[in-house]
Amino acid sequence: MTQFRACGVLAMLALPGVAFASSHIVDIAWSPDGRFAHKTQIAAGKFVEVCGKLTVGEGVRWNFATAAPVDFNIHYHVGKEAVFPAKQAQVSSGRDTLNVTVGQDYCWMWTNKGSAPVSLTIDLAR
Repeated sequence: MTQFRACGVLAMLALPGVAFASSHIVDIAWSPDGRFAHKTQIAAGKFVEVCGKLTVGEGVRWNFATAAPVDFNIHYHVGKEAVFPAKQAQVSSGRDTLNVTVGQDYCWMWTNKGSAPVSLTIDLAR
């Protein structure tokens, strides 16, 4: 049984472009043309978030798709409180524009409340 688990883990690590538990928080790295794209898996009962600093006046067009419904939000922190410019429960896709009115580190976050991993594709554009 242990050999099968080890083989499964090695097989998952060999998959290109797939992020696992150690990378559940991803820093946004904008490309020269102002885009950020990311594909990953959200483990059962876990979350993935992509975060980056944004300044007042910026607009970020965002869209995502998942293979199964997840909870989604965009948030930033003020002290111990979280502020949510967007929040949706149990959705498998979304698209909108975040218009930044407060300079902060913003995070797009997906939570998988299911019992199986869920694939996630993200595209952000400034």
